[in-house]
Amino acid sequence: MKSLTIDTVNGLCGLLFIALGLLFAYESWVLDMGTALRMGPGYFPFFLALLLLVLGIVILIQATRVKGEPVGPIAWRGMLLILPAPVLFGLTVRGLGFIPAVFLTALFASFASLRMKPLMALVLAAAVTAFSYVVFSLGLGLPFRSFGPWLSF
Repeated sequence: MKSLTIDTVNGLCGLLFIALGLLFAYESWVLDMGTALRMGPGYFPFFLALLLLVLGIVILIQATRVKGEPVGPIAWRGMLLILPAPVLFGLTVRGLGFIPAVFLTALFASFASLRMKPLMALVLAAAVTAFSYVVFSLGLGLPFRSFGPWLSF
């Protein structure tokens, strides 16, 4: 009989996804679920939590079948520049407005890559800003101020 071996990294990730899926499913179940035609505030989060739970189960099963690779070095630069980017956006969107906040956030996050050059970062930030403006402001009609009060002279 073959002994059960588990890839610890994927096994722990699977267990974490399962635990978070169960927690979020319970929390959203407590809210009003509504129906498929009249969704309540807990309906969509509940099904996202179920999806997270299923993904956790799949990852946990996969961890028993495949030997994983050793964990490499932690990408500190990426974590320090990508994770705070949404916070930067949230802190600046009301004051600067949508267009400058998206540009600043994309520019900040683009330097997570060691290969990013300043000119390419500016081009990337401009492209992300233009795309975001077209999709969210023009396409979806979301009521964002393009430029905020911090830029009013």
